[in-house]
Amino acid sequence: MSENRTEISSLGNLADRASYEEYRNTKCVHHRRCGDDAAVIDHFGKQTVITTDLLIEGIHFDLIYTPLRHLGYKSVVVNLSDIYAMNAIPTQITLSLGISNRFSVEALDEFYEGVYAPVKNMASI
Repeated sequence: MSENRTEISSLGNLADRASYEEYRNTKCVHHRRCGDDAAVIDHFGKQTVITTDLLIEGIHFDLIYTPLRHLGYKSVVVNLSDIYAMNAIPTQITLSLGISNRFSVEALDEFYEGVYAPVKNMASI
């Protein structure tokens, strides 16, 4: 391995880097300009907009003052906003969740109450 080492933290936000901007503007294969919000997949003439966000404890939320219901809500709406930013209509979600055994089933129920709140609104679109 090389003695030169560049820490990942020195990169900052990749969207601010010139090389990333060049990639975004030249590697796009769909009719819209690539964005940070979501990917557009063309599947036999039908376009699907897909997005995902990873929320990390200590960076995006702090469980000391974030109720689990609010965290569940945020887990959904950060992705819905990406879909709306691409001028698309959300119809489905996927959710990936990594939890430790410090949480009870009741705590997960509270989290999912927050998840279901914006999903109920989404179903009425």
